[in-house]
Formats: sequence, C-alpha cells, structure tokens
Amino acid sequence: MKRLFYLVDHIDHVQDISDDLHARGVSDWRFHVVSKDEAGLYTHRLHRASVFDRTDLARYVERGMLIGLVLGLSFILPMALYSGLGWPTIAWVGLSVFAVMAGGWLGGFGGISAENYRIRRFHDAIEAGKYLVMVDVPKKFTEEVEQEMLEHHPEALLKAEGSSFNNPFASADGRVHLV
Repeated sequence: MKRLFYLVDHIDHVQDISDDLHARGVSDWRFHVVSKDEAGLYTHRLHRASVFDRTDLARYVERGMLIGLVLGLSFILPMALYSGLGWPTIAWVGLSVFAVMAGGWLGGFGGISAENYRIRRFHDAIEAGKYLVMVDVPKKFTEEVEQEMLEHHPEALLKAEGSSFNNPFASADGRVHLV
C-alpha cells in the first residue's frame, strides 16, 4: 500500500475530497485527516487520523520489543544454557517473553508522546491551520488516484508519497540510514 499525503487549506475542500473518495470505494480505513481543528473534523464527519497515525506509538512499541528480544537473547539465553539454577525450560521461556513484552511496554511510553515520523514534516503546516489528508491506495492504483485528485481537486497539493506501514528502523527524516 502507498500512502499519499495531501495538504488542503479549507475543510470544505476536504469534505469534497472525502465524498469523492468514498464514491470511488475508498473506505474510512484508508482515508485519514490530521488537523488541529478537531471540532471541524467532527462536525463534517471526516475520518480523523487515529492515535497510531498521529503518534509514533506502534513504531516505538516495535522498537522496544526488538530491544527486549536482543536483551533476552543476550542475557537470558546464556544464563539458561550455562547456569546451574536448574530452572525448567518454561521458566526461561517465560522470562524471555517477559523481556520482549516489557520492552514493548516501555517503548510505548516514548511513542505515545512523539509525533509520527511520517507526518512530522507537515507539523508547521498543520499548526498553521492546514489539513493533512492521507490516502492509502494499492500501488497499482497510485497514479490513477493521483491523476483523479489532480483533475477534480487541484486545491489539494500532493506533498509526499510513502508506505502505509511503520518502519521501526526509520530515523527522524523517515529514511533508514545504515551508517
């Protein structure tokens, strides 16, 4: 799935875009709006972006679980293999699962307070009163949807394209840097 990011100035235009996309078969699950005007979104019955789209909760939970897994493999596995504690295998497995879950839980604390890395670049525009419209489309229909938006809604400016899936390894700019 591709996620298309459009910036729109007026809520009435967002309503028109929503109506057109719904008529085209795009459900609310594939259409999200981020705005500081929450009351306006509610009044116009527009699908507001969820907490997972607005914050980095999912990405930080994934990171925390990966860190917990690494710690579990680094410390718990050697203890299980070389310790003379005589604990049953299920106790070591339970301790490893606890490390993974605790990592995810602790990661969630950081993620709930962080703005989503994909919408962070639009922060200033959203604060200035613009509406960020995110549309998830299958890759094969991306150009078709872009063309239809350009023809029917020239007021919506396509600002970015990306994946609709979280990347736990992405940095602040949304890309994975190996070095």
